[in-house]
Amino acid sequence: MRPGRNRGWLLRLVIAFSFAQGAVSMARPAVSYRALALGADERAVGVIAGVYALLPLFAAVPLGRRTDQGRCAPLLPVGVVLIAGGCAMSGLANSLPAMAVWSGVMGLGHLSFVIGAQSLVARQSAPREHDRNFGHFTIGASLGQLIGPIAAGALIGGTDMARTSALALVVAGAGAAVAFTSLWRIERPVEPKSRTARGEQVPVHRILRTRGVPGGIFISLAVLSATDILTAYLPVVGEHRGIAPSVIGLLLSLRAAATIACRLVMTPMLRLLGRTALLTVTCVLGAVLCAGIALPVPVWALALILAALGFCLGVGQPLSMTTVVQAAPDDARSTALALRLTGNRLGQAGAPAAAGLVAGVAGVAAPFVMLGALLLVSSVIALRSPAQPGRGRPEPAKREGRAKAKARAKARAKGAQPGARLGRKGDI
Repeated sequence: MRPGRNRGWLLRLVIAFSFAQGAVSMARPAVSYRALALGADERAVGVIAGVYALLPLFAAVPLGRRTDQGRCAPLLPVGVVLIAGGCAMSGLANSLPAMAVWSGVMGLGHLSFVIGAQSLVARQSAPREHDRNFGHFTIGASLGQLIGPIAAGALIGGTDMARTSALALVVAGAGAAVAFTSLWRIERPVEPKSRTARGEQVPVHRILRTRGVPGGIFISLAVLSATDILTAYLPVVGEHRGIAPSVIGLLLSLRAAATIACRLVMTPMLRLLGRTALLTVTCVLGAVLCAGIALPVPVWALALILAALGFCLGVGQPLSMTTVVQAAPDDARSTALALRLTGNRLGQAGAPAAAGLVAGVAGVAAPFVMLGALLLVSSVIALRSPAQPGRGRPEPAKREGRAKAKARAKARAKGAQPGARLGRKGDI
């Protein structure tokens, strides 16, 4: 079956991703609240949030290489098992180091699931469908980000914060396990490639030097860092401003709902503005809105800021996926996506740690100013990137073959003209 036919697999993938991402989105604020209940300060919360991304840094490229040479689907159940186990064990852990370790396991599971899922979308979609299908795929993430914080806010609270946050983590683990129900027959049968057919692996440095790939990676890093720090640090802001955990959960879910709305209307926005303008405008607006969170505004104004910010942040992830996939060599797409995820994890590892240091020195609202600066830089990168990187562009081997075919046709045409001479040996 050719790419672009029968999108039932995409619906099942979106459902599975919704449960997996919902578990992670429920667990991340629960980990922060449980860490605070166990005596952590702002710096310790930042370190635990950073460990979530640390372990996957070493696994992303090998997993991408493996996926380029084989199937995508096996990574999905492995990811679900690690997410469920990491969530549940974080709830049972009674020390900050143990919570950090299980947070890393949860991050490794999320990485495995996302590499397999993104590679599946890239492989089973026609090139003209990448923007749409990646947009629909990321709706699964947004649904999880919508439901997870609401569920966490409903369970966490009261005088015994340690017990309620542990309960939320165990429930998140059970929710992740539900993703198994949508993983049946999700990948079309593929013929295994022989070692000769696979050819040489494309070096990582060559992928990173491909036009469009570095820009896509950085934009994705900036957008995900903003989303991640919002999830990890808005509870800390709420504690300092006297906002209840249930209200914080609703605010995070409002941000996720706005992201879903953005991705539902992404296709007409792309037609209207184009990829470059859309990425640039949303990054600039996102920078201003992130800085606005640092202001001591009332809850209703904070809700408006988060809704607008969620809409702006909804653009970066799917369009950066398309940018990387269409710019990368055809036989290294999964590796390129893995490099993009490595950049994401670098942001997730470094940004919360930096946010913890900034919060310890300048206050808990200061990390959002830092995020605004990061998004502003990404808007400049988006402006300098090509509007439609790789769209409709044939692969290098195909371009070379077409060029040779045109040269041969031109030579034949010259040979048919009276008095035409053979100018090169290649014309013979």
